[in-house]
Amino acid sequence: MTEKIAIGALLVFLINIPFGYWRAKEVKKSFKWFLYIHLPIPLVIAIRLILEIGFAIYSYPIFIFAFFLGQLTGGIIHKIYRK
Repeated sequence: MTEKIAIGALLVFLINIPFGYWRAKEVKKSFKWFLYIHLPIPLVIAIRLILEIGFAIYSYPIFIFAFFLGQLTGGIIHKIYRK
């Protein structure tokens, strides 16, 4: 089960990088900004279901961390390429 959680967290991280990149281009708290944060959520749910991880409480911190780390990484990449 831990391998599935690690693979799932990696996929969540990778999926969120482009969304974090696009979010960094938008005005904070605009419609698109919120959209780029919330669009990956159905993908995260799909990853959980496909990998048969389920919704065990111990997996939430790992997936939330991967989610926000991917968003942050995408924003950092945007800042680097913007220069």
